[in-house]
Amino acid sequence: MEHLPVARVSNLVSTIEELKKKGIWAYCADMDGQPWCSVDYAGGVALIIGSEGQGVSRLVKESCDFTVALPMRGEINSLNASVAAGIVIYEIARQRMGLKAK
Repeated sequence: MEHLPVARVSNLVSTIEELKKKGIWAYCADMDGQPWCSVDYAGGVALIIGSEGQGVSRLVKESCDFTVALPMRGEINSLNASVAAGIVIYEIARQRMGLKAK
């Protein structure tokens, strides 16, 4: 789709706060969020994907502006982190291209 910068930082909470000061909205993926496709991703986006086992920490989640979730069915309670990221990134790109959801 395009090249996306990926960052590793030593203190994620302070980095989120720095990004928010620059007008970038912080979104984290967590099971307790609102459906990923019902969120408006206009503007700058920092997408935080937690680890596959533990997800995002409480402090990171509290620092984010939005929490989005991918609904799970059956016995599966979470997706691989890269798969979850890909789904949310696709939705961000879809909205920016002005495509209608089917």
